[in-house]
Amino acid sequence: MTFKAPDSLSEQIAQHLAERIIRGELKERERIQEQKVTQAMNVSRGSVREALLILERRHLITILPRRGAQVSELTQQHVRSLYTLVMELYILLGYAVAEHWRSEEDLLPFRAIQQRLAEAREREDILAFVEASFAIMQTAYPFADNPYLQQTLDNLQPAIARTYYIALERRRGQMGQFGEVFDDLLQAVIARDQSRIREVLLGYGKQNCDLVLAALAER
Repeated sequence: MTFKAPDSLSEQIAQHLAERIIRGELKERERIQEQKVTQAMNVSRGSVREALLILERRHLITILPRRGAQVSELTQQHVRSLYTLVMELYILLGYAVAEHWRSEEDLLPFRAIQQRLAEAREREDILAFVEASFAIMQTAYPFADNPYLQQTLDNLQPAIARTYYIALERRRGQMGQFGEVFDDLLQAVIARDQSRIREVLLGYGKQNCDLVLAALAER
């Protein structure tokens, strides 16, 4: 594989490796050797090193002294810790949208996502459903206008996506329920009801976390 855009080369390499980790093609504690990646992708070793640092920031790999990079482990404790943090960050986003939306026009992007979720449920298309779920986060960013929150969530998104893949078939059976969660969340945002926003998102986080933990227990 040869990439054409030198100004974003490391990011492209990181994205390629991230997708393999998220899909489970690269397994936990599997080594990622710079030389092999360099040769396989026809890129410079410096670009690969930078890509690995990006993946480390995104919690997909661990770089160990004298041992190099390896795919990070995903234990039950890691999953619990991840969901505990991410749900609090999602709650902050929910609060920001509730506080700053002013007209129906502001809500139209969220209603479009609501429709995408419903269509994905009808097709039983779990990947489209997950993609639409992350679009909620992206759409909420301008309301928060908080680059620190956005950067933190962007760096955590691949780790969350990885957990979704682990519980993929279980999530397929829960799509209808998760769609109802977003419907409830949108109503709470429109009502500017912070306590309800928190309640809905914490419940959603627990459901997701429990699905992933159950999948991990069966591996």
